[in-house]
Amino acid sequence: MKRLNLERKDYVLLLFGALSFGAVAMAQISHLEPVLVFVLAALALGTLAAVVGEATDHLGNRLNAGLTGAVQSALGNLPELLFGIFALRAGLAPVVSAALVGSVLANILLVLGMGFVAGGLRHGPQEFGRTSSRRLSLLFLLGTAIIAIPSLTALLHIPVASHEQALSVVASVVMLVLFVFSIPATLRGETGEVARGRGEVGWPLSFVAVVLLVAAVASGFVAEWFVAVLTDALNVLHISEAFAGFVIVAIVGNAVEHVVGVQLMYRNKPAYAVNIMVQSPLQILFVMFPVLVIASAIFGWGSFTLVLSPLLLSVLALTALVTSAVVAEGESTWLEGVFLIGLYAVIATAFWWG
Repeated sequence: MKRLNLERKDYVLLLFGALSFGAVAMAQISHLEPVLVFVLAALALGTLAAVVGEATDHLGNRLNAGLTGAVQSALGNLPELLFGIFALRAGLAPVVSAALVGSVLANILLVLGMGFVAGGLRHGPQEFGRTSSRRLSLLFLLGTAIIAIPSLTALLHIPVASHEQALSVVASVVMLVLFVFSIPATLRGETGEVARGRGEVGWPLSFVAVVLLVAAVASGFVAEWFVAVLTDALNVLHISEAFAGFVIVAIVGNAVEHVVGVQLMYRNKPAYAVNIMVQSPLQILFVMFPVLVIASAIFGWGSFTLVLSPLLLSVLALTALVTSAVVAEGESTWLEGVFLIGLYAVIATAFWWG
């Protein structure tokens, strides 16, 4: 069996990940104060995100950016999917819609902006591949356009508006089919792109796979506990449910991609970083939204559809346009990152009062 090539910092990181998970698990089992569980869960997700980031970095040394981004985004979105299922079963469809759209904006504006700043200040302008980034931004724009159709029919009050669930199910099936067709091109990554090694063996692939899987599952449990105490904690902290869904749940539920993306930009691996940060919202649009819509229709979990509020639809469409403009040239600067963060701050503030 191949010997694990772990450094001291790797052991420390894995230990802290296990300890943080154990702490929030004990707090939840012991029924401690909701605010304490809330804080411990947020810290645990951040630590687990760092573990996934390190494992993904080792994975990225062997695979191209497209495949690495797809695997990491799929694992990173697991907590968000579990949150959506539990919330729909509890009849919180509006919170789920806000959390999913908030997750998209957090990845595209906040995290991409933070990554641009971290990488730009350390390395100057960074190139991440024009072909793959254009393809990802185009898919994002098309996904937003499909989701906008049911929302527009509801706003215009035309006859189809009374069949919004049926229209949403049809659109969801179409989006899932389109996502399947996009997988081969996404996995290939940038033309001519190859994995860049460290000059050493690093973690064995089997160990990387185990770490990613365990960390993703653990993140799912922590996210569930986070949601379980969310309402009580918000009442104590006097935070509105709209802001919690759009900002807090979205950021915490996607903590894995947030930490990983910024780490990779800081380590001057922009192709991997951009693929992760853009593929994650793509999977939310083309997979999580449709899966939750179809599951809601099948199991009767309320009336969850693709119909968004005017504000949610507007900020999603605006973000799709901004993304296309920012990533089209395949190069990033720290100043672009600052502007993206500023835009996210203004949008998030709009949800503060509910």
